[in-house]
Amino acid sequence: MAISARRQRRPGIDIWPGFVDALSQLLMVIIFVLLIFTAAQFYLTSALSGRDAALQRLTQQIAQLTELLDLERKSSADLRLNLAQIASELQASIAARDKLEARVSELSAALDESRSAGRGAIAEKDAALDEVALLNRQIAALREQLQSLAAALDASEQKAKDQEVQIIDLGKRLNAALANKVQELAQYRSEFFGRLREILGNRPDIRIVGDRFVFQSEVLFQPGNADLGPSARKELELLAGALKDIAAKIPPEISWVLRVDGHTDRRPINTPQFPSNWELSTARATAVVKYLISQGIPADRLAAAGFGEYQPIDPGTSEEAYAKNRRIEFKLTER
Repeated sequence: MAISARRQRRPGIDIWPGFVDALSQLLMVIIFVLLIFTAAQFYLTSALSGRDAALQRLTQQIAQLTELLDLERKSSADLRLNLAQIASELQASIAARDKLEARVSELSAALDESRSAGRGAIAEKDAALDEVALLNRQIAALREQLQSLAAALDASEQKAKDQEVQIIDLGKRLNAALANKVQELAQYRSEFFGRLREILGNRPDIRIVGDRFVFQSEVLFQPGNADLGPSARKELELLAGALKDIAAKIPPEISWVLRVDGHTDRRPINTPQFPSNWELSTARATAVVKYLISQGIPADRLAAAGFGEYQPIDPGTSEEAYAKNRRIEFKLTER
């Protein structure tokens, strides 16, 4: 009995304070992780904003240099035209001078042969010599103009070359910046496709082909029809939800659009509503876009296109090939 009484008086183990301490530590770890994530998001947003501003400055510089280069090219063309005109005038003056010099030589010979002809030949010779001297002065002036124009043309061409080098350098930097934008969008596209795969499951009629998410037409439409049924609307609701989640993460400076492409098989259709596969594929893509807009996707982030039967992914003529080619493709791409 005494032993039993002692056992009853023994205090029980109180685990509650330890549990509270563990919970407090876990909460602090979670708060710390959230702070790190918030700081990383802020840093990423700032980096992307700075990169976009740099991209705009590069584009403006290229536009300005291109305009200056066009002006220099126009100036060079004018200089070349003036140079050609002056060169032509110089050649004409040289020909006239040569002709006059030949005439002076003739007159000198005539004067030496016959002094009895009087002063007429001497006067004609003096006039010809004066005209030759005038032409020589004109030729000297034309040569000075040619040298001046040639120097200006060389300077203009060198300036144009320097500007072309600057444009090439800025173009490389712009291409690098654009490549970074494409890479960033590719990351969001990969996340979008992965999210869709999680939501829709591993289905043979919905698959990823390259940079596109592909629905077989039968998932959304009845044969020869462009109306969305209840099951199709349910599938597109899931897609719209995933797109809205990803769109909220894409920085505003990335100009993206979800392109919806309609495709048919090679068998022609000819109905009052759809005279050809062009109309059918376009109507289906448009129907999908309109429904996504009704689900809250901004219209300026969507595009619809119809390709008819002209972009097959399987060139065969079997039913299996036809089924692959009847499809709706979704591509998250740059605008």
